[in-house]
This record gives sequence, C-alpha cells and structure tokens, in this order.
Amino acid sequence: MDDLAQRLSHDLDGTFEDLVRCHQDRLYSIALRLTGHPSDAEEVAQDAFVRAYRALATYERDRIRAMELRAWLATIVVNLCRNKARARKAPTVSLDGEPGTTIEVADVREGTPGDHAERRESNAYWAGLVAGLPERYRTAVVLRHVDGLGYAEMAGALGRPEGTLKAQVHRGLMLLRAAHDASGRDPQAAARNQEVLR
Repeated sequence: MDDLAQRLSHDLDGTFEDLVRCHQDRLYSIALRLTGHPSDAEEVAQDAFVRAYRALATYERDRIRAMELRAWLATIVVNLCRNKARARKAPTVSLDGEPGTTIEVADVREGTPGDHAERRESNAYWAGLVAGLPERYRTAVVLRHVDGLGYAEMAGALGRPEGTLKAQVHRGLMLLRAAHDASGRDPQAAARNQEVLR
C-alpha cells in the first residue's frame, strides 16, 4: 500500500483507478455489513471513492505519501454509513433471527450446490446477527473481523482509544455468541462454517 500512496502523491489521476480496484471489494463489504442493504452499500462505496478523490486532490504530496489508505478509506465508509442511517432510520435486524431479516452475502467459493447453499445460509445467518448488534459494537466487529484492520488502524479510523475498541470488539463477539446460542442452531453446523465473518 505504501507504493500506492507514493504513486497517488505523484499522479492522482493516473493512479486513482488502481486505488479503486484495490479497495472496492472491501469498501463494499464494510458498507454492506453496516447498512444491511446491497444497494445502499454500492452507493456508499461509490460515494466513498468520490470523496476520497476530492480530498486527495486538495492534499499535499507529503500528506498523501504518509497516509494509511486502508484505515482512511474505512473511516470514510463508516462515516457515510452513519450519515445514511441518520438520514433515514434504517431498519435493524433483530438478534432473535426472525425470518426474512438477514442480509445476503455473495459466496463464490468452489464446492457442490449443497455446499454453496449451506455457506450462503450460514453467511446470511451470521450477517443478520452482526447487523443486529448495536452500532458501536457492529462497527468495531466489522472493521476488526471482516475487514481485518488492526486496533491501531481502527483507532485512527474511528477516533476511539484502542482499549475502548478492544472492549467493543470483545463485547460485540459476546453478544454474537449469546444471540447464536439463543437461536438454537446446531453447534456442529456452526463449526463447519468457521469463516462466517470473512
């Protein structure tokens, strides 16, 4: 990523497409898990790149070279998702797993159609549980376990102390476990789907 920031500092227009290609999937993934709606996630991801371009066009070269692009872009997406939620009271998904309240997550891994269906169902189930978390825990869990940001990057992206974020991730995971246990789903099925938050 340092190379990308370096190239952006010298040629924003020529390099911006590389930035989009490199980060579009992860920004969409973050937005999908925070908004719960594919169309909103697409809009947020696109708007994030527009805002990123406009901001980069005003920054000094040294500032661009020193940027942590992953965390900076995550900050933009999180803020856009918050704004969208404030503008329209977005429906939340209950933690009791009511039918029809989970979000879809695409899955393109290899396997039989039954494997795909099982993974899709598991992904939708866990995405629904994540979507039902209170916003502070959902954001922390998504950035840590879906996007893979470190706590220092998260602290920069969210403007919260690392200790607070560790506690929020821990509490969010405890709430997920409790919601899963309360759902009565087969624990062996959950064990077969260990990568549900990726």
